Amino acid sequence: MSLQENDIITLRGVGLRRDGRTILENVDLSVAKGDFVAITGPNGGGKTTLLRIMLGLVKPTSGTVAVGPGVTIGYLPQKNMIDSHFPVSVTEVVASGLLADRTLSARERARRVDEALDTVELRSHADSPIGTLSGGQLQRALLGRAIISRPNLLVFDEPLSYIDKHFESHLYGIIRTLAERATILLVSHEMTTIASMATRHLIVDRTIHECASPHHFGKSCDDE
Repeated sequence: MSLQENDIITLRGVGLRRDGRTILENVDLSVAKGDFVAITGPNGGGKTTLLRIMLGLVKPTSGTVAVGPGVTIGYLPQKNMIDSHFPVSVTEVVASGLLADRTLSARERARRVDEALDTVELRSHADSPIGTLSGGQLQRALLGRAIISRPNLLVFDEPLSYIDKHFESHLYGIIRTLAERATILLVSHEMTTIASMATRHLIVDRTIHECASPHHFGKSCDDE
């Protein structure tokens, strides 16, 4: 399957069945460079599965997925997918986002780590084991890991999970800045602010419904 000009990810007829249950069916979706796609839907509707199929982490049982050349990805998973008891520090978690880039000097790597720690407000916890962090602090460390390589596609799965109110407003500012240079796919139940930032609005419940505007987003697109 070939991509249309400016598309970076295309899904055609994608479905997934697991243990006799349909998770997703007949999903058609194209994501273009510069899109900010906000995604919501009911629990169990397939939102996280959709993201993982797009990332190549899950193979669909039907349909095709095409990713454009030169696409670099930063991924912020749900916090409950991370083993917080793994013996690594905050700095090591953030720096792991650069492991795939062999071109950076040690000095540039250190500068990127410092910049990411400042962005997610974890400089004072740089040497702390992740097992000592609160849920919100761990989420911020994983955000630092996702953005440190400056990818051109950012995939955020419930980025507001466990985040305290102080950092929540800062996070919106970070996302706005990132949207100026990267394509964003973002799943969240908290869509009031994010919907106004996004350029596209999807509801996922086994398949995809796209809203023409955020007016009915999170409820139904049927009345548009």
